[in-house]
Amino acid sequence: MKAKITLREGVSFLGETDSGHAVLMDGAPGAGGKNLGPRPMEMILLGLGGCTAFDVVLILRKSRQIITDCQVAIEAQRAITDPKVFTQIHLHFIVTGKELNPKQVERAINLSAEKYCSASMMLKDTVKITHDYEIVVSSM
Repeated sequence: MKAKITLREGVSFLGETDSGHAVLMDGAPGAGGKNLGPRPMEMILLGLGGCTAFDVVLILRKSRQIITDCQVAIEAQRAITDPKVFTQIHLHFIVTGKELNPKQVERAINLSAEKYCSASMMLKDTVKITHDYEIVVSSM
């Protein structure tokens, strides 16, 4: 896996992946940015959320659960002083579907957190990561 970061202007950077996708990242105006894209640290949260949501959806589908939506609301705290690493991250899963089994949803989330999510595995030794979930009954 490869990626490339290229300075555009100020503190705006274009991130390009070897899968052919690009994302513009930028800093806050107070740090010389123009708020043209997410901050690099926000990208870490998005990566974590995307990685675990991917796992949860796949696990639930393999368990024959009828899932129609999965959202992950993420809240994080950072250290006050540099390097301002994440100290706590909470993932709140909102899983929507028909006749979802709460035990299967919890199992899928735990399997992602403890075994499958690469992003979680990288962060778990330095960040306290917690999660919870809610199930929404789909009308479809």
